[in-house]
Amino acid sequence: MTKTAMITICGRPNVGKSTLTNALVGEKVAIVSAKPQTTRNRITALVERGETQFVLLDTPGFHRPRTKLGDYMVNVVKESVADVDGVLLLVEPIPSVGAQEEALISRIEEQKLPALLVINKIDTVEKEELLKVIAAYAARHDFRAIVPISARNGEGLDELLDEMESFAEEGPHLFPDDMITDQPERQICAELIREKLLRCLEKEIPHGTAVEITRFSERDNGIIDIEATIFCEKESHKGIIIGKKGSMLKKVGELARADMEQFLGAKVNLQTWVKVKESWRDSLAQLRNFGYTD
Repeated sequence: MTKTAMITICGRPNVGKSTLTNALVGEKVAIVSAKPQTTRNRITALVERGETQFVLLDTPGFHRPRTKLGDYMVNVVKESVADVDGVLLLVEPIPSVGAQEEALISRIEEQKLPALLVINKIDTVEKEELLKVIAAYAARHDFRAIVPISARNGEGLDELLDEMESFAEEGPHLFPDDMITDQPERQICAELIREKLLRCLEKEIPHGTAVEITRFSERDNGIIDIEATIFCEKESHKGIIIGKKGSMLKKVGELARADMEQFLGAKVNLQTWVKVKESWRDSLAQLRNFGYTD
């Protein structure tokens, strides 16, 4: 008998939601970086385990927004903690309930959703510290289970999947069994470029970038031609993204192309350009243009 569980993964920025999503899927479907607010849209990832299909909703980090893009991202989280079979609240091993976690627990309680507390990065703390974290959260909410994990090294993931089975209900699978994400290939390629911008550039600059794939076509010999435009908010940022004699743009392109080839299973010819769109993160029209729509 087939079962399905739709599960939202939520938490503060940089807690490891996308790393966990990729680890559970076994392939890269969500971009990751050391910078907060890497994920902007809700990403649907699919995991098959026996007869059960887990539909995972990887959400942006829950934070205090400073732009209309930030408002959009926070709204994505709130809407994702509703109408699902269960929630994974991912937290760091800190022995107190933070403001973001408090708000997410309140949302879980409002929606009367069953939830697992998932304590990530357990490879960074001693066991005594971990027990304090468990005690702090157990006192705040009656979680269905508390599961310590390390998304980075895979520790505790089998136990987590065992607990996630409790969310599954009998019924047909929602997606074909060979799918790992509902994201179009173009969107994943755009995100891979943005990931490299986050990794290669300093401070606020990469947060002000958006990537649009303007061409995606396959030749008869199997090579895929991709043309991408990177948008940034200031002329000075454009110069930094391009780099001296185009060095930074070349580096970003080479790193992104390698990931694209691995994901697409084909040779990729990638061309990139950089354009300025001032204050696009505070323009509802531009946000819609870049696919950040309700």
